[in-house]
Amino acid sequence: MRTVRRAALAGAFYPSNAARLSTTVDELMSAVEISGESLPLKAAIVPHAGYVYSGAVAASTYARLRAAQDRIRRAVILGPSHFARVNGLAVGKFEAMQTPLGEVSIDVESVKRACELPQVLESAEAHSREHSLEVQLPFLQRALREFTVVPLAVGDADPEAVAEVIIALWGGEDTVILVSSDLSHYLPYELASKADRRTAGRVLELRPTLIPNDDACGATAINGLLLAAAKKGLRPALLDLRNSGDTAGPRSEVVGYGSFAFYEGRNAA
Repeated sequence: MRTVRRAALAGAFYPSNAARLSTTVDELMSAVEISGESLPLKAAIVPHAGYVYSGAVAASTYARLRAAQDRIRRAVILGPSHFARVNGLAVGKFEAMQTPLGEVSIDVESVKRACELPQVLESAEAHSREHSLEVQLPFLQRALREFTVVPLAVGDADPEAVAEVIIALWGGEDTVILVSSDLSHYLPYELASKADRRTAGRVLELRPTLIPNDDACGATAINGLLLAAAKKGLRPALLDLRNSGDTAGPRSEVVGYGSFAFYEGRNAA
């Protein structure tokens, strides 16, 4: 029997009932309008809060992946390690990840390839409770058909080290790179909106060294992606930028959410 990382957030960040979860994700993606995009989406930044807060923002990315489901067979997911101290990037000690919608297989060969790099280690602790990776899976399960994942918990690392891992796992048109990150945390609404617009501008300019951890919990992974995107000639585009004050919470203290797409080709939609 293969080792499986059991769902830790079902019933908290997203519904634990499979039928309700499917309906929730499908409705979120169906509400997204996509017009005139023809370039391949190679990478994206997506939020990872509870679906009631950030699900609609994440859906703007996953609706585009659903439109490309015939070609995408592997998702490399990088998210911050919230609960375990990691020096570098950590893969898990499992061969599949579970959600109420079933199990998602790990691309074991890609994990082995990543572990050949000195900044990548194996850590069960980094993955056992990590929500930044888990909450992406139900969206992928409803957006794609047959696919595998390469989940990486990102800790203390240089952006160059993260970029090296991303490029090593780059793959072809069958692979999408996802960075899971929320933006500003617990600022008043107006201050948060200003901070998140500043971060969005830096993402769109591919300026990785200017995004600090205070502006995005996944700043290390974002900065690595921006370096890799610049090297690979990707073009960024903002899909959605909101915060919890816009979706389902009070405006006294909010958390920011953004979805950004990175396209291959000369012009981004």
